[in-house]
Amino acid sequence: MVAKMSRFGSLQAIPRQLLRTSVHLRAGLQGARTTIRRSYATANDQRPSQPTQPTFDNRVKIVEVGPRDGLQNEKKSIPLATKIELIERLAKTGLQTIEAGAFISPKWVPQMANSDEILEHLLKTPPHSPVPLTFSFLAPNTKGLESALSILGKYPDAYETEATRSGKSAQEGGKPALEIAVFAAATESFSQKNLNCSIDASLRQFKEVIQQAKQAHLRVRAYISVVLGCPFEGYDVDPHRVATIATDLLEMGADEISLGDTTGMGTAPRTKELLNCLSLAGIRNEDLAMHFHDTYAQALVNTAVALEHGIRTFDSSVGGLGGCPYSPGATGNVATENVVYFMESLGMDTGVDLDRVADIGDWITREIGKPNDSVVGKAVLGARKREKKEGGDAEAPQT
Repeated sequence: MVAKMSRFGSLQAIPRQLLRTSVHLRAGLQGARTTIRRSYATANDQRPSQPTQPTFDNRVKIVEVGPRDGLQNEKKSIPLATKIELIERLAKTGLQTIEAGAFISPKWVPQMANSDEILEHLLKTPPHSPVPLTFSFLAPNTKGLESALSILGKYPDAYETEATRSGKSAQEGGKPALEIAVFAAATESFSQKNLNCSIDASLRQFKEVIQQAKQAHLRVRAYISVVLGCPFEGYDVDPHRVATIATDLLEMGADEISLGDTTGMGTAPRTKELLNCLSLAGIRNEDLAMHFHDTYAQALVNTAVALEHGIRTFDSSVGGLGGCPYSPGATGNVATENVVYFMESLGMDTGVDLDRVADIGDWITREIGKPNDSVVGKAVLGARKREKKEGGDAEAPQT
């Protein structure tokens, strides 16, 4: 059992690097390709792994969740054309993976009702992209997966699978890849609210979804929500339970686990403890992604902790859009603009065009009548306006 902690965790657990300069952090970052044998031991088995000497790797992958996670909580119906335009604009920025929709009952998430039309449009008219592109769609049950597969069956030559992936961008004649996602929860209360079933029941359901998706040669991503705080059970989420769920999902065939701080309650000490626990359970850094919300302005602090640990995949949402309909009080995802700027300031390579993303954040928040929650995005736009006013010739890039 893990000793109960305060909402902030143990102060002794704060990484010393966070108290030093960003230059030191940049120099001290560990690489993502640390080799750890995935033993799939139970999470309570605390046998230390034997990692090889880590090497610095400055490549970071950002998964854009704005079109799905960013928009799902909006009460006002967003036109299909706006959703498609958002995805097409984002595809031009250098982002490699875009979460595009969800095959889920419109009764529970009305905003995702036209995800079938979005998938069909992307297959018939794939957007231009400078890099190989993957579109991710949630399918929490076999009914949702069957709906997605029925559309894919109409266009068998319009997308790439794990077996046929060429690694070519759209500009090089490549086709987009498709990914299916499922989402579990780290607490029983949130699982009941979000999925209307227990954690164990949800995992049995996901096993069938994952196996069918793998039979179709599709990549599978598995989210685990509320890993650092639950709106119903508080801050004290057991990291060993998270590790056990992650291990179960990987054994089922999931290719990646995205750890969601759905409430934004996460702090540096508890983020560090969670990642250490996962490492001791035999889960590799390259099988993990971090999904932070910025409710308490801790998302970038926690990102720094994860980055130092060796995580190299991070979820974010353009303009800071988002919020979970089953997590009262939780605000948006960490803004893509903020993450890109933060990573680049540390010498990391995201491959993402910050100016383009800032323009998209400004556009989509205006379109849906929401404030732009990206401080970096607003700063970029403000600096551009000042340059123009002062007679500079800087022009906004085409989006």
